[in-house]
Amino acid sequence: MFVSPPEFQTENELTFPWKMIYKERLRLGTIELFRKLQSEGIETWIYTTSFRTEKYIRHLFGHYGIKVGQIINGSRHKKEVQAGKKEPMPSKYPAKYRIDLHIDDDPSVMQNGKVYGFKVFLVGPPDDKWGDKILQEAMRIKCIMNK
Repeated sequence: MFVSPPEFQTENELTFPWKMIYKERLRLGTIELFRKLQSEGIETWIYTTSFRTEKYIRHLFGHYGIKVGQIINGSRHKKEVQAGKKEPMPSKYPAKYRIDLHIDDDPSVMQNGKVYGFKVFLVGPPDDKWGDKILQEAMRIKCIMNK
């Protein structure tokens, strides 16, 4: 969801003073996607390898009008997933949290999903239909889960 202009189109910059605190930009379509998912009763979480605090992430999304469920950042992942294991765990492990669909832009996370048994939807380079594709996949999984 966090992207860098000019590579990607982004949601409008936050207004002053918030743009001074929250410098990250959200990929264009993020607000609409979250609203559609939530209107379908789909809980949305943020899972990031960054060490931004949960409060920071929650407030950043909140300033865009997006309410998120749980937030798993690098600190929480290290504490709950790696949790002192000697063998390295994958950088993200959504199965630990019973997340039905993980969206990511990193092909290595998709590969880890195949190895560790969690579903990853890969979002690549700029694509005007990325939100529609995610929504379609989320609805497909919702239908399967409701059977």
